[in-house]
Amino acid sequence: MKTLVKQTLAASILSTMVAGTVFAAPSEAPPAFIKRVADNLIDRLKTDHAKLQNNPALVKTIVRQNLDPYIDSQSFTRIVMGTYATNQYSTAAQRAQFEKNFRETLIENYGTAFSKFSNQTYSVRPYKATNSKNPVVTIDFNNKGEKIPVAFQLVDKGSQWKIRNINVSGIDLGLQFRNQFAATVKRNGGNLDKAIANFKPDAEAAIDKKK
Repeated sequence: MKTLVKQTLAASILSTMVAGTVFAAPSEAPPAFIKRVADNLIDRLKTDHAKLQNNPALVKTIVRQNLDPYIDSQSFTRIVMGTYATNQYSTAAQRAQFEKNFRETLIENYGTAFSKFSNQTYSVRPYKATNSKNPVVTIDFNNKGEKIPVAFQLVDKGSQWKIRNINVSGIDLGLQFRNQFAATVKRNGGNLDKAIANFKPDAEAAIDKKK
């Protein structure tokens, strides 16, 4: 009888945990999440546009406050490190250091790009829901008549969506950064610590390479 009670209690606890996991899914639809993040970031950039040109620190602050919290840097790190993200090639400490450095340089990359944003418009493309665990939402930025599509690949982090990779004009930045990092490892003679310290992901170079 005691065993039956224990089993029933255990089953009840497990079902509660499973139910809790289900209900912890993001409440926002993916396009609503991306639009909210983009609106907040762009509104802040427009408000402070006059101050941005000669104040790179302010640009970084704006990006850090309005974009960085929504980036899944762990997933992005695994994409960029590639095989070097496995225990066979790196330690947990090395991966943590890479993530820290990578996150900061991403802020610099995006800060440089967004500092040029003034009155360009943007629109969210119609979203097609799929069963994929990594939905993609695309925004078209209108830059002086030229449409620049930026696709955000998301990941479900339980309470909200986060961005795990970005594609600009058909160019997968995660994969391009991975190529850059592999080249950095090679330049440093396979020394991973030196490669991590010296790696500077360059979004503009990645995009220009594909033109």
